[in-house]
Amino acid sequence: VQLQASGGGLVQAGDSLRLSCAASGPPLGTLAMGWFRRAPGKERDFVAAISGSGTGTLYAASVKGRFTISRDNAKKTVYLQMDSLKPEDTAVYSCAATGTFNIARIIQKQSDYNYWGQGTQVTVSS
Repeated sequence: VQLQASGGGLVQAGDSLRLSCAASGPPLGTLAMGWFRRAPGKERDFVAAISGSGTGTLYAASVKGRFTISRDNAKKTVYLQMDSLKPEDTAVYSCAATGTFNIARIIQKQSDYNYWGQGTQVTVSS
């Protein structure tokens, strides 16, 4: 599985961005997916996750209500819609995937993901 993240950029506080993560390999419906971010000088943190079926989602408390994760299995792409961005959202955002037979499975732990894409930089100015 190869993952390609895109959509990052420089925006102002309050703006929106949509990140995309395109996957190649097995059918996307067999993959649980997630987004993580690493702010400067900090460890990589969980942002959001979605089940293979797309019916289950989970968010970090810091982004809940502002970010929305979704997927289009036909396009083999997972999205992260980020609204009301704050300077503290500045980070390198990476998508991750892991194969699963349980299409309802949602994964939060980084160590449970087998595949990682390269990061895309999101910078939010105040």
